[in-house]
Amino acid sequence: MAASRQYDPSSGKAPGTEPPSNGTSARRAVSAGTAKQRILKQLVCSDAPEQALRYRGFRRIAGVDEVGRGALFGPVVAAAVILPERIGSLAGAGLKDSKQMTREEREAMDRRIRRLALAVSVAEVAAETIDAVNIYQATRLAMRLAVEGLEMTPDHLLIDAMRIEHGCAQTRLIYGDSLSLSIAAASVVAKVHRDRLMRELDRVHPGYGLASHKGYGTPAHKRALMEHGPCPLHRKTFAPVAGVARRMTGFEEGSDWD
Repeated sequence: MAASRQYDPSSGKAPGTEPPSNGTSARRAVSAGTAKQRILKQLVCSDAPEQALRYRGFRRIAGVDEVGRGALFGPVVAAAVILPERIGSLAGAGLKDSKQMTREEREAMDRRIRRLALAVSVAEVAAETIDAVNIYQATRLAMRLAVEGLEMTPDHLLIDAMRIEHGCAQTRLIYGDSLSLSIAAASVVAKVHRDRLMRELDRVHPGYGLASHKGYGTPAHKRALMEHGPCPLHRKTFAPVAGVARRMTGFEEGSDWD
């Protein structure tokens, strides 16, 4: 039987990403994104972080995550989810990082999470606020608002890679949506909510392809920006949007001299 290869977080390397030893020019470099995906696929999403906190006496543990941080359009969305202690059924149903699930899987899991959860809350922070305070602070704000919207007060927050301004005890967990079922649940709820919103906004702002790319900076979205210019819900401080706006403004100013 072949031996399994374990990921050592202290090494900073994913199994299988070591460079080939032959040193030939034909060897393929592994991109940082590819290496990260290999790491994530080997991580196990479980309730181990939650159980460790329960051992320390915490009971109402909220998983917190966001979606839409890197998009060029629309709000950043955060969700907070408090699950009961027994959540084996979610693990058995395939709960994991929402980015590794299909739309059908996410929507089915969203319904399952909402039936099982003790409390669920979703918050949006609009593009206008993102432009005013920057995306990092807007993300933290969305997370805080999601926690404050919970009908049950948590006694500990498990947050994917961030800390927020909130008096509750917190644990910042790198790759949290791939390690903690509570954070994974929040990632699913947030993504299902935002994807649905993008499909609705596609009808309000046609021509950008929002239903397809969900506001992210795909080549198709950037081409649409060049053709139509930004709409009021685009994030005007993000470089691709700002660049198009500058070019359009320059063209309009130049046209005044015709």
